[in-house]
Amino acid sequence: MSLILVSKNDIAIGKPSPWQLFDQEHKVLVEQGGIIDDNEHLDRLLANGVYRELSWEASGDNNPSSAKTALDQTKPGETGTQFTFDDMKLKAESRLQLEPPAQLGRERILVKVIGYLRGASLLVTAPALANGVRLQLIEGEKVIMRSFSGQNAFAFACTVERACKLPYEYLHLSFPDLIQGVVIRKAARVKTSIIVAVQSINPDSSGEQIPALISNISANGAALDAKRPLGCKGDIINMAFRINLHKIDAFLSIKGTIRAVLSGEAADISNPGITRYGTEFQNLQPNDMVILQSMIYQQIIENPHNLV
Repeated sequence: MSLILVSKNDIAIGKPSPWQLFDQEHKVLVEQGGIIDDNEHLDRLLANGVYRELSWEASGDNNPSSAKTALDQTKPGETGTQFTFDDMKLKAESRLQLEPPAQLGRERILVKVIGYLRGASLLVTAPALANGVRLQLIEGEKVIMRSFSGQNAFAFACTVERACKLPYEYLHLSFPDLIQGVVIRKAARVKTSIIVAVQSINPDSSGEQIPALISNISANGAALDAKRPLGCKGDIINMAFRINLHKIDAFLSIKGTIRAVLSGEAADISNPGITRYGTEFQNLQPNDMVILQSMIYQQIIENPHNLV
Protein backbone atom coordinates (compact mmCIF):
# COMPACT_ATOMS: atom_id res chain seq x y z
CA MET A 1 0.00 0.00 0.00
CA SER A 2 1.04 3.64 -0.40
CA LEU A 3 1.08 5.65 2.82
CA ILE A 4 0.89 9.34 3.60
CA LEU A 5 2.26 10.90 6.77
CA VAL A 6 -0.39 11.98 9.28
CA SER A 7 0.18 15.18 11.26
CA LYS A 8 -0.98 15.98 14.78
CA ASN A 9 -3.69 18.25 13.39
CA ASP A 10 -5.19 15.34 11.42
CA ILE A 11 -6.00 13.29 14.53
CA ALA A 12 -8.78 14.16 16.96
CA ILE A 13 -8.33 12.90 20.52
CA GLY A 14 -11.30 10.96 21.87
CA LYS A 15 -12.99 10.59 18.48
CA PRO A 16 -13.08 7.61 16.09
CA SER A 17 -10.18 7.64 13.63
CA PRO A 18 -11.43 8.11 10.05
CA TRP A 19 -8.53 5.94 8.81
CA GLN A 20 -6.58 2.84 9.66
CA LEU A 21 -3.23 4.09 10.97
CA PHE A 22 0.12 2.38 10.26
CA ASP A 23 3.78 2.69 11.15
CA GLN A 24 6.48 2.98 8.47
CA GLU A 25 6.68 -0.82 8.21
CA HIS A 26 2.95 -1.00 7.35
CA LYS A 27 2.10 -2.45 10.78
CA VAL A 28 -1.40 -1.45 11.94
CA LEU A 29 -1.26 0.86 14.95
CA VAL A 30 -4.93 1.92 15.13
CA GLU A 31 -7.88 0.37 13.35
CA GLN A 32 -10.31 2.59 11.48
CA GLY A 33 -12.82 3.80 14.06
CA GLY A 34 -10.34 3.31 16.88
CA ILE A 35 -10.00 5.97 19.57
CA ILE A 36 -6.87 7.97 20.40
CA ASP A 37 -7.28 8.19 24.17
CA ASP A 38 -5.17 11.22 25.15
CA ASN A 39 -2.18 13.39 24.26
CA GLU A 40 0.27 10.81 25.61
CA HIS A 41 -1.21 8.15 23.31
CA LEU A 42 -1.01 10.58 20.39
CA ASP A 43 2.62 11.48 21.13
CA ARG A 44 3.58 7.81 21.18
CA LEU A 45 2.03 7.37 17.74
CA LEU A 46 3.67 10.45 16.26
CA ALA A 47 7.14 9.79 17.70
CA ASN A 48 8.37 7.55 14.89
CA GLY A 49 5.85 8.60 12.28
CA VAL A 50 2.26 7.50 11.83
CA TYR A 51 0.71 7.02 8.40
CA ARG A 52 -2.60 6.38 6.70
CA GLU A 53 -3.27 4.81 3.36
CA LEU A 54 -3.01 7.18 0.44
CA SER A 55 -6.29 6.50 -1.34
CA TRP A 56 -6.53 7.39 -5.00
CA GLU A 57 -9.73 5.65 -5.90
CA ALA A 58 -10.33 4.68 -9.50
CA SER A 59 -13.54 6.01 -10.99
CA GLY A 60 -16.32 3.60 -11.89
CA ASP A 61 -15.84 3.98 -15.64
CA ASN A 62 -12.13 3.14 -15.36
CA ASN A 63 -11.19 6.31 -17.20
CA PRO A 64 -7.41 6.50 -17.72
CA SER A 65 -7.45 9.96 -16.15
CA SER A 66 -8.87 8.61 -12.89
CA ALA A 67 -5.53 8.92 -11.11
CA LYS A 68 -5.46 12.64 -11.87
CA THR A 69 -9.15 13.07 -11.04
CA ALA A 70 -8.76 11.40 -7.66
CA LEU A 71 -5.72 13.49 -6.80
CA ASP A 72 -7.57 16.65 -7.75
CA GLN A 73 -10.16 15.68 -5.15
CA THR A 74 -7.74 15.16 -2.28
CA LYS A 75 -7.75 17.43 0.74
CA PRO A 76 -5.63 20.59 0.91
CA GLY A 77 -2.03 19.61 1.54
CA GLU A 78 -2.41 16.43 -0.49
CA THR A 79 -2.61 18.10 -3.89
CA GLY A 80 -1.01 15.96 -6.56
CA THR A 81 1.94 17.09 -8.62
CA GLN A 82 2.79 15.74 -12.04
CA PHE A 83 5.97 13.66 -12.20
CA THR A 84 7.95 11.87 -14.88
CA PHE A 85 8.42 8.13 -15.18
CA ASP A 86 12.06 8.50 -14.12
CA ASP A 87 11.00 10.15 -10.84
CA MET A 88 9.64 6.78 -9.68
CA LYS A 89 13.11 5.20 -9.98
CA LEU A 90 11.64 1.85 -11.03
CA LYS A 91 13.95 -1.06 -11.70
CA ALA A 92 13.67 -4.84 -12.05
CA GLU A 93 11.76 -6.32 -9.08
CA SER A 94 10.57 -2.92 -7.82
CA ARG A 95 7.19 -3.37 -6.17
CA LEU A 96 4.05 -1.75 -7.49
CA GLN A 97 0.54 -1.88 -6.16
CA LEU A 98 -2.11 -2.82 -8.71
CA GLU A 99 -5.74 -1.86 -8.24
CA PRO A 100 -7.95 -3.86 -10.62
CA PRO A 101 -11.18 -2.69 -12.29
CA ALA A 102 -14.02 -2.22 -9.80
CA GLN A 103 -15.93 -5.29 -11.02
CA LEU A 104 -13.02 -7.52 -9.97
CA GLY A 105 -12.86 -6.14 -6.45
CA ARG A 106 -11.03 -3.34 -4.70
CA GLU A 107 -8.23 -5.37 -3.18
CA ARG A 108 -4.86 -3.88 -4.08
CA ILE A 109 -2.31 -6.46 -5.11
CA LEU A 110 1.46 -6.26 -5.09
CA VAL A 111 3.24 -6.98 -8.36
CA LYS A 112 6.89 -6.68 -9.40
CA VAL A 113 8.40 -4.81 -12.29
CA ILE A 114 10.02 -7.10 -14.87
CA GLY A 115 11.14 -4.31 -17.15
CA TYR A 116 9.89 -1.62 -19.51
CA LEU A 117 10.33 -0.20 -23.00
CA ARG A 118 10.08 3.56 -22.73
CA GLY A 119 7.03 4.90 -24.52
CA ALA A 120 5.74 1.43 -25.33
CA SER A 121 5.15 -0.98 -22.46
CA LEU A 122 5.62 -1.66 -18.75
CA LEU A 123 6.03 -5.36 -17.88
CA VAL A 124 4.91 -6.62 -14.47
CA THR A 125 4.30 -10.00 -12.87
CA ALA A 126 0.74 -11.34 -12.98
CA PRO A 127 -1.27 -10.27 -9.88
CA ALA A 128 -2.30 -13.00 -7.46
CA LEU A 129 -4.88 -12.79 -4.66
CA ALA A 130 -4.04 -13.65 -1.06
CA ASN A 131 -5.17 -17.27 -1.59
CA GLY A 132 -2.74 -17.65 -4.51
CA VAL A 133 -5.41 -17.47 -7.23
CA ARG A 134 -4.34 -15.40 -10.23
CA LEU A 135 -6.42 -12.32 -10.95
CA GLN A 136 -7.78 -12.74 -14.46
CA LEU A 137 -7.31 -9.48 -16.33
CA ILE A 138 -8.17 -9.17 -20.00
CA GLU A 139 -6.72 -6.96 -22.68
CA GLY A 140 -8.15 -3.46 -22.76
CA GLU A 141 -8.98 -3.29 -19.04
CA LYS A 142 -7.77 -0.29 -17.07
CA VAL A 143 -5.85 -0.59 -13.81
CA ILE A 144 -4.47 1.94 -11.33
CA MET A 145 -0.85 1.47 -10.32
CA ARG A 146 0.79 2.94 -7.23
CA SER A 147 4.41 3.28 -6.24
CA PHE A 148 6.47 4.74 -3.40
CA SER A 149 9.97 6.12 -3.78
CA GLY A 150 11.92 8.12 -1.21
CA GLN A 151 9.70 11.02 -0.14
CA ASN A 152 6.94 10.63 -2.73
CA ALA A 153 3.95 8.40 -3.44
CA PHE A 154 2.88 8.02 -7.07
CA ALA A 155 -0.25 6.91 -8.92
CA PHE A 156 -0.85 6.33 -12.62
CA ALA A 157 -3.37 4.59 -14.86
CA CYS A 158 -2.49 1.86 -17.37
CA THR A 159 -4.26 -0.32 -19.90
CA VAL A 160 -3.65 -4.08 -20.01
CA GLU A 161 -2.14 -4.48 -23.48
CA ARG A 162 -1.39 -8.20 -23.28
CA ALA A 163 -1.78 -10.95 -20.65
CA CYS A 164 0.95 -13.50 -21.32
CA LYS A 165 1.12 -17.05 -19.92
CA LEU A 166 4.41 -18.30 -21.36
CA PRO A 167 7.11 -18.87 -20.27
CA TYR A 168 5.35 -17.60 -17.11
CA GLU A 169 2.38 -15.35 -16.40
CA TYR A 170 3.00 -11.62 -16.76
CA LEU A 171 1.33 -8.47 -18.07
CA HIS A 172 2.22 -5.93 -20.72
CA LEU A 173 0.80 -2.62 -19.48
CA SER A 174 0.64 0.60 -21.49
CA PHE A 175 3.52 2.91 -20.70
CA PRO A 176 2.21 5.65 -18.33
CA ASP A 177 1.92 9.14 -19.79
CA LEU A 178 0.43 10.84 -16.71
CA ILE A 179 1.96 10.25 -13.29
CA GLN A 180 0.62 12.05 -10.24
CA GLY A 181 2.24 12.13 -6.83
CA VAL A 182 2.29 13.71 -3.41
CA VAL A 183 5.09 14.35 -0.95
CA ILE A 184 4.76 11.98 2.01
CA ARG A 185 7.73 13.00 4.10
CA LYS A 186 9.09 16.45 4.82
CA ALA A 187 12.64 15.08 4.98
CA ALA A 188 14.23 11.81 3.94
CA ARG A 189 15.22 9.65 6.92
CA VAL A 190 17.88 6.95 6.84
CA LYS A 191 18.88 4.16 9.20
CA THR A 192 22.22 4.67 10.92
CA SER A 193 24.38 3.31 13.72
CA ILE A 194 26.16 6.47 14.83
CA ILE A 195 27.57 6.75 18.34
CA VAL A 196 26.56 10.04 19.96
CA ALA A 197 27.42 11.75 23.24
CA VAL A 198 24.29 13.33 24.74
CA GLN A 199 24.37 16.08 27.33
CA SER A 200 21.37 17.77 28.91
CA ILE A 201 21.64 21.55 28.91
CA ASN A 202 18.71 22.18 31.23
CA PRO A 203 19.62 24.30 34.29
CA ASP A 204 18.99 21.49 36.80
CA SER A 205 21.00 18.84 34.96
CA SER A 206 24.38 17.43 36.03
CA GLY A 207 25.93 18.11 32.61
CA GLU A 208 27.12 14.50 32.34
CA GLN A 209 27.66 13.13 28.84
CA ILE A 210 25.73 9.92 28.19
CA PRO A 211 26.49 7.57 25.27
CA ALA A 212 23.68 6.67 22.89
CA LEU A 213 23.15 5.43 19.35
CA ILE A 214 21.52 7.36 16.51
CA SER A 215 19.33 4.65 14.94
CA ASN A 216 17.91 6.90 12.21
CA ILE A 217 18.37 10.50 11.19
CA SER A 218 16.96 13.18 8.90
CA ALA A 219 17.79 16.82 8.31
CA ASN A 220 15.14 17.68 10.92
CA GLY A 221 15.85 15.28 13.75
CA ALA A 222 17.08 11.90 14.94
CA ALA A 223 16.04 8.84 16.93
CA LEU A 224 18.41 8.08 19.82
CA ASP A 225 18.57 4.64 21.46
CA ALA A 226 20.04 4.65 24.95
CA LYS A 227 20.42 2.35 27.97
CA ARG A 228 20.46 5.27 30.39
CA PRO A 229 17.90 8.10 30.67
CA LEU A 230 18.65 11.05 28.41
CA GLY A 231 15.89 13.31 29.69
CA CYS A 232 12.17 13.88 29.54
CA LYS A 233 9.88 15.09 26.80
CA GLY A 234 10.53 18.77 26.19
CA ASP A 235 14.09 18.72 27.52
CA ILE A 236 16.84 20.40 25.52
CA ILE A 237 19.91 18.26 24.86
CA ASN A 238 23.18 18.60 22.99
CA MET A 239 24.18 15.79 20.61
CA ALA A 240 27.84 15.47 19.65
CA PHE A 241 28.69 12.90 17.00
CA ARG A 242 31.01 12.20 14.12
CA ILE A 243 29.91 11.20 10.60
CA ASN A 244 31.88 10.10 7.57
CA LEU A 245 31.15 12.17 4.49
CA HIS A 246 32.85 11.11 1.27
CA LYS A 247 35.63 9.44 3.31
CA ILE A 248 36.15 12.60 5.41
CA ASP A 249 35.16 12.72 9.08
CA ALA A 250 32.92 15.61 10.11
CA PHE A 251 32.16 16.42 13.76
CA LEU A 252 28.77 17.89 14.62
CA SER A 253 27.46 19.35 17.87
CA ILE A 254 23.72 19.97 17.56
CA LYS A 255 21.06 21.08 20.03
CA GLY A 256 17.73 19.31 19.98
CA THR A 257 14.44 18.95 21.83
CA ILE A 258 13.20 15.58 23.05
CA ARG A 259 9.78 15.16 21.47
CA ALA A 260 9.02 11.57 22.49
CA VAL A 261 10.27 8.89 24.87
CA LEU A 262 9.41 5.32 23.90
CA SER A 263 10.37 1.81 24.92
CA GLY A 264 9.49 -1.79 24.06
CA GLU A 265 6.80 -2.38 21.46
CA ALA A 266 5.93 1.31 21.24
CA ALA A 267 9.43 1.96 19.89
CA ASP A 268 9.62 -1.32 17.94
CA ILE A 269 12.68 -2.28 20.00
CA SER A 270 13.18 -5.90 21.05
CA ASN A 271 15.76 -5.09 23.74
CA PRO A 272 13.80 -4.22 26.93
CA GLY A 273 16.75 -2.27 28.31
CA ILE A 274 16.75 0.27 25.48
CA THR A 275 14.70 3.48 25.38
CA ARG A 276 14.21 5.43 22.16
CA TYR A 277 14.17 9.24 22.22
CA GLY A 278 12.67 11.08 19.28
CA THR A 279 14.44 14.43 18.91
CA GLU A 280 13.94 17.52 16.80
CA PHE A 281 17.00 19.56 15.86
CA GLN A 282 17.01 23.21 16.97
CA ASN A 283 18.75 26.23 15.41
CA LEU A 284 20.81 24.22 12.93
CA GLN A 285 23.73 26.19 11.55
CA PRO A 286 23.87 26.37 7.72
CA ASN A 287 27.11 24.37 7.58
CA ASP A 288 25.67 21.64 9.82
CA MET A 289 22.56 21.48 7.65
CA VAL A 290 24.66 21.05 4.50
CA ILE A 291 26.72 18.27 6.12
CA LEU A 292 23.60 16.43 7.34
CA GLN A 293 21.83 16.66 3.99
CA SER A 294 24.95 15.55 2.14
CA MET A 295 25.36 12.55 4.43
CA ILE A 296 21.70 11.57 4.01
CA TYR A 297 21.83 11.86 0.22
CA GLN A 298 25.07 9.86 0.20
CA GLN A 299 23.33 7.11 2.17
CA ILE A 300 20.30 7.14 -0.14
CA ILE A 301 22.55 6.70 -3.19
CA GLU A 302 25.00 4.18 -1.73
CA ASN A 303 22.61 2.27 0.57
CA PRO A 304 19.02 2.83 -0.64
CA HIS A 305 17.81 -0.07 1.56
CA ASN A 306 18.60 2.15 4.58
CA LEU A 307 15.87 4.63 3.65
CA VAL A 308 13.25 4.66 6.40
